[in-house]
Amino acid sequence: MKKGRLDLSQTKNNDTINPFGKDVIKVETEFCGRPLSLELNRVGFRTSASVLVRYGDTVVLGTAMVSSGSIKGMDYFPLSIDYEEKFYAAGKISGSRFIKREGRPSDEAILIGRLIDRPIRPLWPKGYRQEVQGVASVLSMDPSFRPDMIAMIAMSTAFMLTGAPFEGPVAGVRVGMTEDGKYQAFMSAEELNQSKLDLVVAGTKDAIMMVEAGAREASEDEIAGALEFAQAAIQPAVALQQQLVEKVGVVKQEYELVKPDDAIQKAVDVWLENKLGANLRTAYPERNDLIANLRRAMHDDFVEKIGEDEYDTLRNEYDEAFQMALHKDVRKGIVEDNVRPDGRQLTEIRPLSSEVGFLPRAHGSSLFTRGVTQGMNIVTLAPLSYSQLVDTMEQNDGVRRYMHHYNAPGYTVGEVRRLGSPGRREIGHGYLAERALIPVLPDEAEFPYTIRSVTEIMSQNGSTSMAATCSSCLALMDAGVPLKRPVSGIAMGLMVDGDKHYVLSDIADAEDFAGDMDFKVTGTTEGITALQMDMKVHGLPVSVLREALTQAKDGRAEILEHMLKTLAEPRAEMSPYAPRVEAIQINPDKIREVIGKGGETIQKITGETGTEIDIKDDGTIMIASPDKAKIDAAIQWIQSITAEPEIGKIYKDVPVVSVLDFGAFVQIMPGKDGLVHVSEMKEERVEKPSDVVKEGDKVNVKLVAIDDRGRLQLSMKAAERELNKD
Repeated sequence: MKKGRLDLSQTKNNDTINPFGKDVIKVETEFCGRPLSLELNRVGFRTSASVLVRYGDTVVLGTAMVSSGSIKGMDYFPLSIDYEEKFYAAGKISGSRFIKREGRPSDEAILIGRLIDRPIRPLWPKGYRQEVQGVASVLSMDPSFRPDMIAMIAMSTAFMLTGAPFEGPVAGVRVGMTEDGKYQAFMSAEELNQSKLDLVVAGTKDAIMMVEAGAREASEDEIAGALEFAQAAIQPAVALQQQLVEKVGVVKQEYELVKPDDAIQKAVDVWLENKLGANLRTAYPERNDLIANLRRAMHDDFVEKIGEDEYDTLRNEYDEAFQMALHKDVRKGIVEDNVRPDGRQLTEIRPLSSEVGFLPRAHGSSLFTRGVTQGMNIVTLAPLSYSQLVDTMEQNDGVRRYMHHYNAPGYTVGEVRRLGSPGRREIGHGYLAERALIPVLPDEAEFPYTIRSVTEIMSQNGSTSMAATCSSCLALMDAGVPLKRPVSGIAMGLMVDGDKHYVLSDIADAEDFAGDMDFKVTGTTEGITALQMDMKVHGLPVSVLREALTQAKDGRAEILEHMLKTLAEPRAEMSPYAPRVEAIQINPDKIREVIGKGGETIQKITGETGTEIDIKDDGTIMIASPDKAKIDAAIQWIQSITAEPEIGKIYKDVPVVSVLDFGAFVQIMPGKDGLVHVSEMKEERVEKPSDVVKEGDKVNVKLVAIDDRGRLQLSMKAAERELNKD
């Protein structure tokens, strides 16, 4: 054997050689009814840490990379977490005609990446500035459950194995509810579609770190019960990660935290004495202006004391110290005085205003303002053929009939920022608002439209995703979409001080940045439709979250009351600019006749009537146009093609297609000819059919019989007799 080469001849087919001579380490436990295993040293030899996680037939590779030192000048933690969909994991090739390899992540992959990131990010120490990258790649997918929670476990395990100061482990579980009200983890996609609840919970050994849910108007007690179930369910996965770490003997890395210099923080704190507190407690945006002026004055004062050249190198540290002092002041006001930065009480909602129908050509529009936060929403309706095809690792040719898109350019926070495609935050906020409204949308049969709702954030000062929810609900009602019930949303905050906690309703930016929780809740008068909760501390017990849910219910009710004063119910009539869609049902065997050879017939119908037509496999045909007369014309045309002959019916002004010695053939509908025997032409005797009709004449006939071979027997004299009687 040559030096530097591994001798593969002595290995078994199922053995993997580790080039560093390390043995494969594997730990296993029972987790929600299936074996869960974590495997180390089989793949990913040059990563900071990598782990293979197996659960059923799902296999996820979690890899983590940690840079060797802090990045100088970085004022945030450079952590990135990505979730990779591999189509081969599901035994699929992308359904796109043009792109077959994985490229830009789908919205679904981005949302799962955020889902994994959110419980992990708060568990790194503040001031940690080493670059950290995590990638969860799905290599094999068991179709009986979604792989996202296994990817979360893989990512947490990989970070634990690096020895970096990650204060995990974290695990997550997706919880549904059976028809008899029992909670169940790892439901199939079909079961989740029928479930009243689709809840993701992530947490540590002691507390919950993140919650995300969609629900069909679930009660606060049902949500709290699911949280308790999930927190207990994740414990085997948390313990298994800790077992692997101890078995490996992970060595803790040395690191330095980047924090404001104590001397700088003290100097800023002294300068701010008697300038914060009650001096800044006023409504937004005046409070923001006061802070901006105070910040500017502080910089100017220290420039004068220190000198411009030296201060330029320290400006960011002074700015961070100023922000830290502001956060402490916000917390102090709430904890000591029960007063919020803008003077509100803990349960008080910011001033509300809203209007609808202010964009004349939009199918539906609204403007919803809460304090300084403002969302404008525009709803567009289209035929069902405009639904979005979804092609992901988990879905192929799935269809989204309702889409909510969220945009928030730089000007909404007073910044100069390049315009570009939506980022992870925009996609996440749009999805939350979309999820909030889906449970109250009408069924496709009741309202056969594709619906696109776009929220254009006009101004940001906290809770923009909830402004998107409220504004989209109003715009949908303005568009005449018959919602089952209106939906409102609120963002809740939390300040923890020792054993005490303070729950805040309708948080603004200052409370979000200084606080310990961001908890968004949407719902109707009957229950919750969506949830999203993120922690900035090391988790919370269910009892605190239950209290936040109860307080949120009161806040949602107050906001909904305001919304209904603006528009009490969906409009009875749609915008004159919105397409009208009518549905008819035909025999599925007739679809081919409506389409015609090479689509010739359907193209002729749409071209001459100016309508859009969508045909489903079950024989449902949707005809769309803003003009009712055009829809009627298309329906009449289709019915003439697909109609079946009816015995006893009179067909007026139908053409004679041929004349024979014994009678004439008449076409009563496309492709349907019948015989008028010579004896059925007139009451009196007719010698020759050609004496009465010739080819191309238009006549009235009655269908009197259909024989056992399907031949139509027509009568001109019976039709004439009946018409004269009328």
